Order: sequence, then structure tokens, then C-alpha cells
Amino acid sequence: MSGDLAARQAALVTALVAGGPLPPGFAPAPVEAARRALLRKRAGDVARHWPLLAVGLGNDWPAAFLSWADGRPTNGSLRDGWDLARELRDRGALPPLGAEELAVREAANRYDGRRPPRPRRLPAVARTGGAVAAQVAGRVRLLRPAPR
Repeated sequence: MSGDLAARQAALVTALVAGGPLPPGFAPAPVEAARRALLRKRAGDVARHWPLLAVGLGNDWPAAFLSWADGRPTNGSLRDGWDLARELRDRGALPPLGAEELAVREAANRYDGRRPPRPRRLPAVARTGGAVAAQVAGRVRLLRPAPR
């Protein structure tokens, strides 16, 4: 019985946070309301880790994040923001403040999209959306802001 309960709980969690199908026995409207509330909470957590990205998107932040995150399981707020910023950069939709924040993060840390970010040990330069940041001896400086 406990294995069945665990499987049902896992299916519900998958439906709530990873875009899985609705498990049998649950009313769709309450599960959908809970799923949307969890996405909004997740957007707030990511905005706390990536404040310039969120401010740069302004009123478009909630919609941009929700459309990106819907159906994706979280990797944590820091990594979710990083992945979103990279996707926006690749689409040419990254705002200047987000480009600056991404450049600073990429100068300071290595992140391959699969494993958690790790601090860089050697000097590094990162360029994103016209912004340039450099890291030397553990200190990161934005050398050139993104064009506005």
C-alpha cells in the first residue's frame, strides 16, 4: 500500500511542478490553481536571485518566466534564472540589465546547464548582449554595460 501511495504522490508532484498528466482521482481545477500558484512562487524566488533580469523585463517578467517554466521541473532558483537568461539571450530578447547580470555571473562562475555553477579559479571575461564583465583574483567587475 505504501508503494502505491508513494507512486500517487509522485504523480501528483509531477503534475504540479513538471507538467505531468493529472493523476486519476484529482479534480483538475484545484490542481491547476495549485500549479499556477507554485509557478508564481517560483517566479518570485528566481526574481530574488536574478533581480536585474526581473527588473529589466519589467511588467513582462511574470509572463516571460511562466511561459519558460511551465512544464519544466525546477533546478533551483539560481539555475532556473541562468537558464532563462541564456534562452532569452539566444532569442535576442534579453534586456540590457539582464545581459549585465548574466555577464557578471558567467565571468564569476562556470555553468554548463547540467551541473551546479562552480566558481572560476582563473581569470575570465564574459560578453553578453554588449555587456562585458571580467573576473580576476575572485573579484568581478562589469567593464562595459549593455547598450540601452
